Amino acid sequence: MLSDIEIAQRSTILPIAQIASSIGLAEDDIEFYGKHKAKISLDVLPKLHDRPLGKYIDVTAITPTPLGEGKTVTTIGLAMGLNAIGKKSIVCIRQPSLGPVFGIKGGAAGGGYSQVIPMEDFNLHLTGDCHAVSLSHNLLAAFIDNHLHHGNELGIDPYTISWPRVVDVSDRSLRKIVIGLGGKENGVPRESGFDISVASEVMAILALTTGLRDIRQKLSRIVIGYTKSKKPVTAEDLHCAGAMAVLMKEAIKPNLLQTLENTPCFVHAGPFANIAPGNSSIIADQIALRLTDYVVTESGFGADCGMEKFMDIKCRYSGLVPDCVVMVCSIRALKMHSGKYKVVPGKPLDPGLSQEDVEAVVKGSENLVKQVENARWFGVPVVVAINVFTSDTAQEIEAVRKISIENGAFDAVISNVWAKGGEGGKELAAAVTKACEQGGHFNFLYPLDIPIKEKILTIATKIYGADSVVYEAEAERKIKLFTEMGWDKLPICMAKTHLSLSHDPKLPGRPRNFKIPIRDIRPSIGAGFLYPLCGEMRTMPGLPSKPAGNAIDIDENGNVVGLF
Repeated sequence: MLSDIEIAQRSTILPIAQIASSIGLAEDDIEFYGKHKAKISLDVLPKLHDRPLGKYIDVTAITPTPLGEGKTVTTIGLAMGLNAIGKKSIVCIRQPSLGPVFGIKGGAAGGGYSQVIPMEDFNLHLTGDCHAVSLSHNLLAAFIDNHLHHGNELGIDPYTISWPRVVDVSDRSLRKIVIGLGGKENGVPRESGFDISVASEVMAILALTTGLRDIRQKLSRIVIGYTKSKKPVTAEDLHCAGAMAVLMKEAIKPNLLQTLENTPCFVHAGPFANIAPGNSSIIADQIALRLTDYVVTESGFGADCGMEKFMDIKCRYSGLVPDCVVMVCSIRALKMHSGKYKVVPGKPLDPGLSQEDVEAVVKGSENLVKQVENARWFGVPVVVAINVFTSDTAQEIEAVRKISIENGAFDAVISNVWAKGGEGGKELAAAVTKACEQGGHFNFLYPLDIPIKEKILTIATKIYGADSVVYEAEAERKIKLFTEMGWDKLPICMAKTHLSLSHDPKLPGRPRNFKIPIRDIRPSIGAGFLYPLCGEMRTMPGLPSKPAGNAIDIDENGNVVGLF
């Protein structure tokens, strides 16, 4: 079997103008970044305004494991499978962070015969959107410290400043730093730190904005801290929001690429799903839904993370309603969720994972059942996609199919897109089209006009399966403060581990009899949500002992090698 990058480099890639033409975009509607990628002009939105919307499909998954569930592979493969059965489709996904690309995860453009190309561009700088986010964010950080240096006219309390710097590299050494050392010409000394760029509120704003005027307004509302009289200080107060918007002027335009089978792919924004909204941009979806019959998008991590935020945050701000949810699982990941098998990255897999063990599959399917339930809370039909491996047996697959349907799934079918591309996604595509035709009765999990604590409790009990929520003193203080400021009407973006339905990454399967601890709550007023911290949350990852970047190089012909 060829590696992912070898498959990608041997594929037939079409000129991006041809891909644009296939969905009705003229050359004047796109801005070329070389032959094989382009940005889509926002001028197309008013042109397409009166067109009917296509069907809207969100691909999510069971709780992630180190084995991988194949969610991105399935997202791309489903779009290709829809084309293979005669439907027009576009896939909309996030741009990966360079931190995981060079760290633990490696490439994020799919895999096997279900990939986005050129995968080197996709996984690396692409058209520079993430750099624009970093620059916009860091400009505001520089304005803050410059304001302190020149007398602090606004009376900012330095101890309340919550706006760090960002860089799109996993670097644990930058989590906590001291800045402004070396005398008063070098600024005001204070503690600060770095987050990874995709954790920036600017990235969340990029994902949730609806246009240039809107992004300017959202950036102006960013709260960076408070004055000594407890008044919030915004980017607008620091006269920085306009310059930030200028830096985002090009990044706001979605990127156009293609799959291995030349299906159009919109790549735009990349917020993490455990600490941010975890979905690609509203703008990309709004354009795509008016250009095709089916739009397949993807939510980050498990359904308790990215999908819940897709429904309760992204859909609120976009006004768009999903027609179907696809829940991805794999037999071996379900075995791990049984608790019988332990997987340690870098060590050989337990042989039992590649041998028939129906009992472990059934036990591990408790996680799948809960995640199907989570999707059904929103009134949307669910199709379970079993991402098959050669070691899976018919009995194991049938057990998952039966459990899925008995617990409310519209259907459960195999997906073999990694090995067969669109051809391997036909069965899944057929099931999804039927589910879309049946439709549902979409509803949000909670209304916005209830108290902050009630929203958090609803998410914790309904989505995570917790018994209750406990608050530390800082969280209680913030709830009181935010309610007084009128921010209690915002949606909630829970920040918790993606490795468990609970707050504890060591609890696989379907944990029961636990309480969700809320350590703190922070405001993302520009993006339009509050984010409670469930226990300790890292906003800057670290590199593993053997980073994926160790294997990445360039050969004598200038080709990238080792990128997954």
